[in-house]
Amino acid sequence: MLWLSELLMKHHELNSFEELKEKLTEEVKQGEMFFRMDVRPPFQDTPENWEDILEAIFTSAGSIG
Repeated sequence: MLWLSELLMKHHELNSFEELKEKLTEEVKQGEMFFRMDVRPPFQDTPENWEDILEAIFTSAGSIG
C-alpha cells in the first residue's frame, strides 16, 4: 500500500506537484498496487483537483506498467 504521506516523507527532494506526479508514476511502475491519499500535497502548484489527477496517474500508469 502506497500512502501519499509516506511518498512525500521519503522524497524530500520533490519541489512541485509536477515532480510528485513523476515520482508517483515511477512508484506504480515498480509494482505498487494500492494508493491512498491521506494528505494534500504541500506544493504551491497543487491544483484544486489534485486527488483526481493523482488517481488518474495511478490508474493509467498501473495499466501500462
